[in-house]
Order: sequence, then structure tokens, then C-alpha cells
Amino acid sequence: MALDRLREHASQATRDGMSRFAIPSEHALGVGMKDIQALAKQLGRDHALAGALWDTGVYEARMLTAYVADPESLTAAQMDRWCRDFDNWAVCDTLCFVLFDRSAHAWRKVEQWSSRRGEMQKRAAFALLASMALHGRLQEPAQYAQGLALIEREACDERNFVRKGVSWALRSIGRCEGLHRDAMALSRRLAASDDASERWVGKDALRDLAKVRPAKKTVAIKKRQGAS
Repeated sequence: MALDRLREHASQATRDGMSRFAIPSEHALGVGMKDIQALAKQLGRDHALAGALWDTGVYEARMLTAYVADPESLTAAQMDRWCRDFDNWAVCDTLCFVLFDRSAHAWRKVEQWSSRRGEMQKRAAFALLASMALHGRLQEPAQYAQGLALIEREACDERNFVRKGVSWALRSIGRCEGLHRDAMALSRRLAASDDASERWVGKDALRDLAKVRPAKKTVAIKKRQGAS
């Protein structure tokens, strides 16, 4: 059983150390990420197993879910159900970065989850947007424009994990070919805002994007839309 194999690699020291990364340990075994990923390679893709692992509620089992679930078998309802269960940033970000952004439902979930009330559920929208941008899965110019619009709309959310997710999404879009200028412009607007959360997001993104060398061909979103 996969859960038994996880327990074989558990240690109290690893469990105790989770608090340093703001990860709750009440439902954790204390297994390192390296061991979780190694077990995932041995198990391979098994969507039924992924669902069973998720339902255990165990932190490491849910992390393992990200690697053994089949993105093509994910339903929109299943993504919603798992998103509702997010109670820490690590599970949220891992599922978005490793699994959800490979689903055909990914973009729709960015739009839907960006309006969720829960802190981790709204973070999921922007973790997923960041993942899609970094992995080149935003296929249409309109998606970049809408992504930046969602970032600007939600940058005022003062909750720690939301605003960090918003900043991650903005910085990730700024790394996409032709989008650095647009991301920098939004970052500057936010950095000059009277709202403290918007200022934080803008300044955080500016610090990072200032280090990025933009692609030689920089095309504004409006021009990209006109050419499509």
C-alpha cells in the first residue's frame, strides 16, 4: 500500500521541521519531498490510486497525488473538490504546478477560482496561472490579457498567501516572451497604489522582473490580439 510505503520514510524530525515553512503537520507523517517523488516514479500514473490517496487526508499522500494522478482523466468537478480541500500552500502549489496546469480545464479554473473566498482556494487560481505561464500553456493572447486583469483585480487582497500567489503569477507572466513590458507596467501601477497590498505586490514583482532580460521582440498585448 502506498501509504505504508510513505510511513517507511517518515521521521519525527521532518515532521517537526514543517512549521518552519508554514505547513501544518497535524495530518502529516514527516516524509521528505525527495522520498515522495521517488515513490511516485515507482508507482507511475494511476488515477484511481490518486483519488484514494487524496481521500486519506494525509499531507504526504496528497502531495503524492499530484504525481500519480492522470491530468487527462481529471474532471472539472474533481479539480473543484480537491481545491476545496486545500489547507496549505505546499499542496496547493504542487498540484497546480505538477498536475492541474496539464488539464484541459486549467484556464477555466483560473477564472473561476480567482473569485473564491477561501485564502488557499483563491491562491490556487494564481498558482495555476503562474504554472501555466511558466510552462508555456497560455495559448492565446487574450489569456495573457485576462490573466493580468485578474492580477490587477485581486492584488488588493491583503491575505498573505493570496498576495504572494498574485505576485508569483505577475512575475511568471513577465517572463513570457513579449510580456515583460506589460507585466512591468502593471507592476509599476500597483507599486504606486494607495492600497498597501497592491503596493506590496507591485514592488515584489518589480524587484524580480527588473532582473529579467526581456526577449528582443516585445509585443504589447493589444498588438498580439490584433495579429491573431
